[in-house]
Amino acid sequence: MLSVVIPTRNEEKYIGRLLESLKKQDFSDLEIIVADANSNDKTREIAKGYYAKISGGGPLPAIGRNMGVKIAKGRDILFLDADVVLPDGFLKENYSEFLKRGFDIATTFVKPISNNIVDKIIYYVINKGYKFYEKRSPAAQGYNIFVMRKWLDKVKFDERIILNDDLDFVQRVWKAGGEFGVLNGPAINVSVRRLKKEGRVKFVLKGIYGILHYKMKGPMYPGSKLSINYDFDGYDGIEDSDF
Repeated sequence: MLSVVIPTRNEEKYIGRLLESLKKQDFSDLEIIVADANSNDKTREIAKGYYAKISGGGPLPAIGRNMGVKIAKGRDILFLDADVVLPDGFLKENYSEFLKRGFDIATTFVKPISNNIVDKIIYYVINKGYKFYEKRSPAAQGYNIFVMRKWLDKVKFDERIILNDDLDFVQRVWKAGGEFGVLNGPAINVSVRRLKKEGRVKFVLKGIYGILHYKMKGPMYPGSKLSINYDFDGYDGIEDSDF
């Protein structure tokens, strides 16, 4: 069994779209867990309509991911975010490759839900980065991580980190001896709502800054001199118009 863990906070505009894409996958042995951080919209109601299990969450996605894992029964875990969409064949092809190649932790390439050329360039560069650093110093986004369950008994998401807890998680599994890989199956469709809210330039600069901070000074914790804010919510009013 593969367990899918999705941290949420007020995601009624997006969670149904993701769960519908999961429902359409040619993959039967699947458990869906929505780790909800006390949403005050219809997130939980929609999730229950797709027979998802509900766990608690917290003010940061890392808390929800850890809480979701606590009730997960799968041999392996796939972490997703509420605003991604899985294309046909995503689970079957990527999970088969994950098992066949013997990876401990892995990600796939990403595709923006946007026809904006700038968005496509940004994610083209991100994909190139995934591949270039695959065996050098791997990274993955929390909205798209396959990991063997046994590693989650040893390495958990650091719930104190306000930015790049996913990078930290991947790095700690890799440094502990876990084999990381970028899978070649269908790319995941990822929302650009954060780019729209923050602006493309700020989004890119914030990403670069976060990585440099992690590499040079370590994880970014609340209250540290160089920390920045992370907004974990449903981005009310900001939607993907090109999907």
